[in-house]
Amino acid sequence: MAVAAPECRDTAHAGRAFTICTLNAAQDDIRLFHKSDGQVLGSFNRLDTALADQGLALTFAMNAGMYHDDRRPVGLYVEEGEETARLIPNPGPGNFGLLPNGVFCLTEGRAAVIETLAFRDNPPACRFASQSGPMLVIDGALHPKFLPDSTSRHFRNGVGVEADGQTVHFAISDERVTFWEFATLFRDVLNTPNALYFDGNVSRLFAPAIGRNDTGFAMGPMVGAVAPRQ
Repeated sequence: MAVAAPECRDTAHAGRAFTICTLNAAQDDIRLFHKSDGQVLGSFNRLDTALADQGLALTFAMNAGMYHDDRRPVGLYVEEGEETARLIPNPGPGNFGLLPNGVFCLTEGRAAVIETLAFRDNPPACRFASQSGPMLVIDGALHPKFLPDSTSRHFRNGVGVEADGQTVHFAISDERVTFWEFATLFRDVLNTPNALYFDGNVSRLFAPAIGRNDTGFAMGPMVGAVAPRQ
């Protein structure tokens, strides 16, 4: 199987190791995935198998938001223009409810990370969307609850979009990091004015170009890029 693969690379920031995969929303076919034939996919391998039936191959994937015990998305979820879970604008427990949180939105040829209340007040026509939280970077500023001296470290993954609305950076930590370290990666290294946290201990990456196919807990929503299977 020979398919075009997104650029993935290792990088160091704040003394911590990360893997970054960079895609272009105008060139790469980026989508969100949750179910196939009514069943939750749950893994990269099951997703790639489902895509094979469509003549497609998975070139990149990552978990893309929090989910309930039955793997239903927490917060807004839109797939191929169909909303299957509603936007949650209120504060709540856990990282998701640590406002401000936000929405990762894909439209034709463009991507955005949008703070939830701004999204609620002026919702774009997302082909795909996943709400998660907290926001990591909001209009160039770090989330106000993040502390540089925090001792809370976890594996983390998230997404940021550059100001051009096309360059999308997906990042996953390869060791336990604080929110501050993770957020400053997006602000100071990846230059994304808005970035969104996806999850912590569930964080996983599929990047065949670098020989990576993380396994573990069954996942809820996933984000991935596809290309014709050859």
